[in-house]
Amino acid sequence: MQTSASHPFPAPERVFGWRDHTALWFSLGVGLLVMQVGAYLVPALGTRDALAAVIAGSILGAGLLAWVARLGCDSGLSSAGLIHTVYGRRFARLPVLLNIAQLLGWATFELVVMRDGTAAIARQALGLDVGLALPTLFWGLIVLALLRGSMITLVRRIVSRIGLPLVVLSLIWLTVQFALKLDGEGLRALWLRTGDGSMNAFQALDLVIAMPVSWLPLVADYARHGRSGRGALAGTWLGYTVANIWCYALGVLVITVTGPDLDMVSALLLAQGGLVALGLILIDELDNTYGDLYSGSVSAQSLRGDVSLTTWGTLLAAVSIGLAMVLPMHTLEPFLLTLSSVFVPLFGTILGRLGTQTARLAEAPRALHSAPALIWVLGIGVYHALAQWAPQYGSALPTLLLTFALGALSARAGARAAQAA
Repeated sequence: MQTSASHPFPAPERVFGWRDHTALWFSLGVGLLVMQVGAYLVPALGTRDALAAVIAGSILGAGLLAWVARLGCDSGLSSAGLIHTVYGRRFARLPVLLNIAQLLGWATFELVVMRDGTAAIARQALGLDVGLALPTLFWGLIVLALLRGSMITLVRRIVSRIGLPLVVLSLIWLTVQFALKLDGEGLRALWLRTGDGSMNAFQALDLVIAMPVSWLPLVADYARHGRSGRGALAGTWLGYTVANIWCYALGVLVITVTGPDLDMVSALLLAQGGLVALGLILIDELDNTYGDLYSGSVSAQSLRGDVSLTTWGTLLAAVSIGLAMVLPMHTLEPFLLTLSSVFVPLFGTILGRLGTQTARLAEAPRALHSAPALIWVLGIGVYHALAQWAPQYGSALPTLLLTFALGALSARAGARAAQAA
């Protein structure tokens, strides 16, 4: 906890094996938001095309996540450390600050999800109107308590040994309960269902990839605690891929049974034992909130190393709780989608620069690395241009491919110039 976020994490202190990475990223991949997004795909694409998009997008998106995890583990650098290495010490302050703002927004979003879910449970199961402030404070104080402890202990003892088995059991229970509500004819009709054409394959793939890509600014903060780069890559890829596919598919199944008029929380409560299963999923959302705030504190410490991670985490949690008290969910979505246009090209460039030229991890960053900075700015422009004038091709995947290619070309050109010099 006392290691500076801007320096490599010491190898003797790295304790995560591939099972720890798998448990962490399966747990982080489970969420009500993923299920809800899955429910949007089938009406637009049809069941078979939606399932193909979910599988392909999950494997590809989680693979990008795992690639960054390996970079973080091999180098021992946090996400902020990778950003400093690629973009330069001074210029990196801008994307690091944006990352802190994004993580604060995601933490607030998770608290709002838990707040609304708890209020719905109290209202439908117990007939109580608990308001918004009480459940927000309840979950917020638990997150604050977790931030006072050790991240390594949380992952290895709570998430791996307790949280993961409970979450898996709740997903199995919900899957079986809703599958039993469909008879053979219903399953056949679901499989043969066609879409209304409101979304094409590229747009669906873009939507599925968006979920794992949203974790790119966090993954190295945890992977740097791993003992092996291969273990970090394999565990992250496996854990997140399985969780993402399962939650998307469960969202499709739930909305097929209950109809599109119910929100996901109300729909899950209709299952036998749904109250318990939903409660476990809400508890699992805690590690998402914790992950956002812990990673935000790591990024903040890279800018102000004289402030401890615990202090930064407490400050960010307090702000997040305050925002969750007053913000409805729909006001957060545009903010988070706008920030995704910043981080897709940011990490596309990082993967292009470091993923193909790993020796550059050992280079001391200058104040500004102009080539990757320009590629990043260009990528942001391309992302918004595609969204405006060519939405049928999606935005995230084309932007990732472009910035990765330009980042790799600029790294090779720099290496040749250095050799010539």
